[in-house]
Amino acid sequence: MLRALLQRNWGLIPCGLLVFLIFGFSQGMAAEGKQPNVILLLTDDQGYGDVGFHGNAQIRTPHMDELARQGMELTRFYCSPVCAPTRASLMTGRYYYRSGVVHTSRGGAKMYGEETTLAELLQGAGYATGIFGKWHLGDNYPMRPQDQGFAESLVHRSGGIGQAPDKPNSYFDPWLWKNGQREQGKGYCTDLFFDAALEFMDRQAQAGKPFFVYLPTNAPHTPLEIADSYWKPYQEQGLDETTARVYGMVENLDENLGRLMAHLDQTKLKENTILIFLGDNGPQQKRYTAGLRGRKSWVYEGGIRVPFVATWPGHIPAGTQSAQIAAHIDLLPTLLDMTGTPKPKSLKLDGIDLTGLLTGKVKTLPERKLFFQVHRGLTPQRYQNCAVVTQRYKLVGYPGTFGEENLMRDAEPVLELYDLTSDPGEMKNLISTQPDIAAGLRKDYERWFADVKQSRNFQPGLIVINSGKENPTTLCRYQDGTFMQGTSEGWMVQVETPGRYEVEIQRGADTKPGKLTVNWQGKRSHEFLSADQASARFELQSGTGMLDIWFQEEGADRVYPGDNSTRGDVILKRLD
Repeated sequence: MLRALLQRNWGLIPCGLLVFLIFGFSQGMAAEGKQPNVILLLTDDQGYGDVGFHGNAQIRTPHMDELARQGMELTRFYCSPVCAPTRASLMTGRYYYRSGVVHTSRGGAKMYGEETTLAELLQGAGYATGIFGKWHLGDNYPMRPQDQGFAESLVHRSGGIGQAPDKPNSYFDPWLWKNGQREQGKGYCTDLFFDAALEFMDRQAQAGKPFFVYLPTNAPHTPLEIADSYWKPYQEQGLDETTARVYGMVENLDENLGRLMAHLDQTKLKENTILIFLGDNGPQQKRYTAGLRGRKSWVYEGGIRVPFVATWPGHIPAGTQSAQIAAHIDLLPTLLDMTGTPKPKSLKLDGIDLTGLLTGKVKTLPERKLFFQVHRGLTPQRYQNCAVVTQRYKLVGYPGTFGEENLMRDAEPVLELYDLTSDPGEMKNLISTQPDIAAGLRKDYERWFADVKQSRNFQPGLIVINSGKENPTTLCRYQDGTFMQGTSEGWMVQVETPGRYEVEIQRGADTKPGKLTVNWQGKRSHEFLSADQASARFELQSGTGMLDIWFQEEGADRVYPGDNSTRGDVILKRLD
């Protein structure tokens, strides 16, 4: 977190004074005076082909198309091929492996609380900060949005509405978390997130305060829930129901973007607002991809190349494009520059500032390489589902192995090489005809992998049990448990507030008496529960390590729940 970063650099000076000293002068203002507002709209599983301005004649996205006419499109903008890794890179300007995020669930989507986020930096520069939608970087202290720089939040938990621990739930009248408190919304989730964002913007504008609005929608991610009026017309055009539902969800998104754009016009905020729209990865299902190969979870272009448009009237020229390669890691340094927010000297970033490119002052970026890799499991393996992208070439390693936790190794890794300038569809593998280029990119990848491993050794972020910050604490087994070979071994936690806790477990289908067991810091203790009981009291000492809690029916072996359900989830409530 920003506070920790500042204190590491300037010792005993109070953090509040440091923020004033750093951000309180002219450095905290944009170059031309008034700090611009920032809106970052990130959609979920909307691929490169899921917009009209990329040649999709079936989908209706008039407002996204208009946005592209009003600003600059980066036609080769890249993200990670799945959700949480992209979000970690957007928030930190760093490759996600450095942040504690390893993949999307089963213990792998927890960003360390001490990571410095874009929200924290802009908040320190005087911005009002709000998130409305999908966070997916940790549901517990110190990883929640409110711990990471967002003064206001309306989010769902986990990776999606209806996933553990928020079961049952729906895109209609969803249960959401507003500033840490659970409440039920009335309406469709995307509409609710935009409603809250617009209301937040109005409040800040009336107070004369610049705002940072992060709008990471969960649409069009599964489950594909949308009103019939949106998807039925696509089905009537001959599209299959899955594609029709996705396109209906995107059309609803487009309508909300239109509402946002009209609101900026009506409130006269448009001229001083940076609006960025992008997707987080490729499409989950098979559909139009504008000729790109692959989709979500793949490191082919269809999995990592996403729509990207940026607008800022008077600064970003309208109706322009650039084919320079850029990525999620670049947004933090770019927005810091555009808002006049200084970067702490010790903050190490992987991204670069794109301001010159977006404003048209430069046409070509320095030669660079971008790196991508994702997989299931908490132990990254070299070359697994990886890619190195340059302005011309791309090296791909073990494509399509996202879900393989025990990748079999050959004497030499399976590698492919493509010339993206002449072959954007990645149809012609040049690995045998361009061995020198492949060898150079392979060395670059190996250096990168060793470097990101050195950051945290691929260890996911820690849940901190601190009753002053979060009480009770919900431990979701599927999302946050430490999974090894498909089995949850418990949760990696740090207990900061020792004492007596009420431990409640979701028993699921267990209907017989049995015992509730807590294994912590080398000490195993248990309490017997009757058929209708689900909780008991235990003492938890301070410490860091694996906290394992389970219920075992009398006379039965222990069951290790591994599915996306709430069975085995635990609620810890400190009583002292």
